[in-house]
Amino acid sequence: MNWLKNKGGVVLLCFILNLGVRAQDDNTGTHERWEYILVDTGDVLQIALPVTAGLTTLIKKDYRGTRDFAFSFATTMVLTYSLKAITKRQRPEGRNAYDSFPSGHTSAAFSGASFIQRRYGWKYGKYAYILAALVGVSRMEGPDGFHDIYDVLGGAAIAVGSTYLFTKPLSNEKLSVAFHAQRDVKLISLRFQF
Repeated sequence: MNWLKNKGGVVLLCFILNLGVRAQDDNTGTHERWEYILVDTGDVLQIALPVTAGLTTLIKKDYRGTRDFAFSFATTMVLTYSLKAITKRQRPEGRNAYDSFPSGHTSAAFSGASFIQRRYGWKYGKYAYILAALVGVSRMEGPDGFHDIYDVLGGAAIAVGSTYLFTKPLSNEKLSVAFHAQRDVKLISLRFQF
């Protein structure tokens, strides 16, 4: 397990160093370094969050979660790119691209984050949502401002909605006890899940 931590640290260090090098590539002087770092971080997180969600299901041997994530992620992506083609909304930075609504980066990131939260709870979900929100900010505040707030909110709503449609929370409880009382009838039920 230590080799995984060490390699993870090396990968993270290389990523951070790469961001610093890329941020110095703008010779025009029109953008600040933090804008490039923000966009690069968003680009990585839009992939890292769904990959983390999928790998978590496999590591935990939660194969129902794997299936739920596959359905919710696929639905999110199909809806996102269908809406891009239907709405044909121009990008806010002014180039001739008519695929602004909804934000695909934000959809992907929130799909991973909302799955982690829905399936495994807020303990990990809160951090995943913070990272997904960072992706949304990167799409609006980067050097070119690829999206506006409506594009980002639309992408997030599609992802969270798809997740809640297909995913149920993981229940670790094997035994549940219920009590029901009505006038003359008292009922105790035991349920054991295996």
